[in-house]
Amino acid sequence: MSRRRRFPLLSYLLVVSGAALMVVPFLDMVMTSFKGPGESGRLPYRFLPETFGLANYRAALTQLNLPLLFRNSVVVTALITASVLLTSSLAGYALAKLRFPGRDLVFRLVLTTMMFPPFLFFIPHFLILAHWPLAGGNDLFGRGGAGLTVSVVALAMPFLVNGFGIFLTRQFVSAIPDEVLEAARLDGAGEFTLWWRIVLPQTKPVLVTLALLTFVDAWNEYIWALLISTADPDVMTLPVGIQLLQDHVDPTRTMPVVMAGLVLSILPVLVLFLLLQKHYVPGVMLSGLK
Repeated sequence: MSRRRRFPLLSYLLVVSGAALMVVPFLDMVMTSFKGPGESGRLPYRFLPETFGLANYRAALTQLNLPLLFRNSVVVTALITASVLLTSSLAGYALAKLRFPGRDLVFRLVLTTMMFPPFLFFIPHFLILAHWPLAGGNDLFGRGGAGLTVSVVALAMPFLVNGFGIFLTRQFVSAIPDEVLEAARLDGAGEFTLWWRIVLPQTKPVLVTLALLTFVDAWNEYIWALLISTADPDVMTLPVGIQLLQDHVDPTRTMPVVMAGLVLSILPVLVLFLLLQKHYVPGVMLSGLK
């Protein structure tokens, strides 16, 4: 008899405890967003607000230029997600099924990029964008202006290609039988047709998983967005704007207003996860088995 069958109560208790650790902080954030002035941080701590009101949400919307921040976040996140899916699926197919000189070396270099934290390259990226030729007032040699640092494109540039995404799709595509691709080649199909008609449909679960992970990372990106917004506040995103709420509201009600902003920010991610959950779970399971 397996240990799981011998101790079902212990298994359930561990699952429930883990779920509580994940859910309780989220519920506390939601409850705090409804608390009135002075309620947050009061001892003894009260989980539920004394009265439910939308004053904190109105304050967050008043202090934030929500249409601008939301537009910037949506544009940047959509651009990053679309680029990562396209480049990862193409590169994953090439590294898994095409034979060319240096293929294994390229794959090792892709794996190497996963060993470094992204913020390690933020300063070089910023300097490259600041000296981009013929952009933002720069001349042909990248001098005299701000380059691409004053555009929304700058928010997405460092994240358009993802080494983890390439690795994930490459591992998944490797499981597609070579015989299927060879049969299609004998029928006259080119490599792009193979990728579009055979590889993409079969990699849908892993691509949905990658899309969701990329969307969450891009939507919540803060350090790079803060660095770019110092050059032009018009390219500020939601995470940066919510953090700046602390500098514009009454200190006695800072935390509830910030929590209200966080709730507004997390809603798109929550809705997307609920819509893609049926594809996300199989994608995680299959990716872990490759």
